Amino acid sequence: MNKAIAFKNVSKNYGQLKAVKGITLSIEEGDFFGLLGPNGAGKSTLINMLAGLVLPTYGSIKAMGFDVIKDYQNARHSLGIVPQELVFDPFFNLREMLRFQAGYFGKGKSNDIWVDEIIERLDLSSKASTNMRMLSGGMKRRALIAQAIVHKPPVIVLDEPTAGVDVELRQRLWSFIKELNNEGHTIVLTTHYLEEAEALCNRVAMLRTGKIVALDTTSNLLKKFAAKNLKLRLFSKKAIEVSKIIKGINFSIDDDFYTFELKKITDIGKIIAALNDSSIDILDMETVDQDLENIFLKLTGNKT
Repeated sequence: MNKAIAFKNVSKNYGQLKAVKGITLSIEEGDFFGLLGPNGAGKSTLINMLAGLVLPTYGSIKAMGFDVIKDYQNARHSLGIVPQELVFDPFFNLREMLRFQAGYFGKGKSNDIWVDEIIERLDLSSKASTNMRMLSGGMKRRALIAQAIVHKPPVIVLDEPTAGVDVELRQRLWSFIKELNNEGHTIVLTTHYLEEAEALCNRVAMLRTGKIVALDTTSNLLKKFAAKNLKLRLFSKKAIEVSKIIKGINFSIDDDFYTFELKKITDIGKIIAALNDSSIDILDMETVDQDLENIFLKLTGNKT
């Protein structure tokens, strides 16, 4: 398959700070690709370099085969980027803003049919003549997606596109993005909602401190770390007690629910016996499969 995006040995230094450290990564045409990592992992820096907003210290980046520095115009035509920030022109209404944005890429009035289609598919028809300043946060988020795709780019990059939006809007946005992917667009997504990445992305890269710590298909990552967790609801508010009596088994806490990472099935007996010996009552118990969030926490070192 052809490469939609190619990072080759890319690094970015800000003085002594090394934000990105020698990343080589290819994203194929038609992929729905997830770029995951904690804050400061280098995700936004990679996207800013791809967009030409930040120059790499070393290495090269291509979009649809065009070098983002040497052939910036063609590379930029290939990309539609949705930033984290709500960036908009306050002087125009929604339809005018989209027409101007299309014009920047050489699209004339013949593109108006596509503009109207985008507005309708993103459920923005009632706001088409509304000044951008008057739109709600959720409407502005949809408008940013419309702005990114108005010139029909083959590659769409979404940097935390659903941050701060309600669940209903998030579902509508993802339904539309999945449609675009099914129509042949390559989608690159950064998100903190790991259940979304698991549901949407066919490939995932996980970053930590500027380096890739995992790169595989989503299904392979889940198989590679295949394991069951034991989730217990305990009649105890003292996490320190549990950590003292159950040693060598990692666990996380959510209120009075304790989730233990099982290395082998016999760990279940060990855990239950230790709790019984310490007179800590078990109120509920279930085993749960490993998910992308568990893998993410292991690989990025963010443990409770």
